Amino acid sequence: MSETENERLTERVIDPRNLVAYQSGSIVSRMLINAPAGTITVFAFDAGEGLSEHTAPYDAVLQVLEGEALITIEGTDYPLKAGEIIIMPAGKPHAVQAVTQFKMMLTMIHA
Repeated sequence: MSETENERLTERVIDPRNLVAYQSGSIVSRMLINAPAGTITVFAFDAGEGLSEHTAPYDAVLQVLEGEALITIEGTDYPLKAGEIIIMPAGKPHAVQAVTQFKMMLTMIHA
């Protein structure tokens, strides 16, 4: 994200659901914060789209903003809906699958 884009988001009241739009057959993302201490990214998933199992070196907080998703952590499935969060621990395999179109905010803690 360019500095100008980031400046347009600071000191404003923002509905994160409005920062990304659904695209057929796709996952769309927009990074809001990219700092040494961590990142905040908003995603829009079309129904049926997902992120295959992977690991991350940092803890991450996934908050569902709208719709429904299935989050898998080390083989255990966690269905989530709008308003719910889950903490995905560093180093544990996890995956994200859109049950319906859904939007999420992902906060990764680096420090």
